[in-house]
This record gives sequence, C-alpha cells and structure tokens, in this order.
Amino acid sequence: MDRQPPGPVPELPEGYEIRREIHPAVSLYRDLYNRIGQDYCWWLRRVMGDAQLAELLGNPAVGVYVLRDHGEVAGFFELDARQCPDINLAYFGLLPRWIGRGVGLSFLHAAIRTAWRQRPAALRVNTCSADHPRALPNYVRAGFRVVRVLREVWDIPDHIGLHLPEIQ
Repeated sequence: MDRQPPGPVPELPEGYEIRREIHPAVSLYRDLYNRIGQDYCWWLRRVMGDAQLAELLGNPAVGVYVLRDHGEVAGFFELDARQCPDINLAYFGLLPRWIGRGVGLSFLHAAIRTAWRQRPAALRVNTCSADHPRALPNYVRAGFRVVRVLREVWDIPDHIGLHLPEIQ
C-alpha cells in the first residue's frame, strides 16, 4: 500500500478499543501470539528467546496494539517501522472467539490508520497459504495490492507442536 486508502472506513463497534502497549511484557506478547497464531502456523516468534523478544518489543520502532472488547482482550496487531520509511504490518489477528463477529475489517482499518499516522512511504503486509482463508481478500479489500508472490519452504521446528493447515 503506497498511499492511505481514501474515503470513510468502518469504525470499531461500541465497546471496543485499541491501545498501544508500551514495552509489552514478553508473557503477554507470547500469550497473544500463540493463541492467535496457533491455527495459522505462526512460529517465528515462538522460537525466539525471551531476551531477544524483549529487545524487539522494547524497540520504539515496533508497536504492539491490543484490541479489547469491553476490557477483554480480543486481538492485536504489530507495526514494525525498523525498515523506515516503510512500515510492515508484521502481525494482525483476532482471538478465535472474535472471528466472525464482524469486527475484523474495522480492526484492520484501525491498524492501517494507525500506521499511516506515522507517514510511511509504504505500508506492507505479508501473508501465506497457512493464514486464515479470508486474510488476503480482506487485505486487498482494505486497500493493499498484491505486489509479489513467492514460493517459500520453511523448516518449521517439530518441537513447537504446530500443525500445518490444509492449503486452500
């Protein structure tokens, strides 16, 4: 995405709020990352050591934003501006109970607005065949465009206990 999407965007439903977690605890981050990413084979941060993850989360160019529904954690997104002037929507997801409740698209637009407040040259997101089947269509619907398709084979460690989703 090389420009902020024009026009009105869907607002979060009443009772939802997003807050940036300043220096989030590794335990909070791992809990969200693991519960949200379990079904989509999120593994890179699972194998990262606590000290390395704490250093990453303490970097001012990395922002972790938590979605709450009437105070209850419902999802998070992470913006990574370490490759300035571009920002990467590094992670985005809802906890399973909130998928299908009609909050995902407005949450995605909130993530996009948050990123564009930093005035990047571009906002990037990566997805893969293990992601939720609606991920890519929702990213495109929100204003991203497909720039490149790569075939990658990842050596996912067996010891972390993730299953590979069926490829759509």
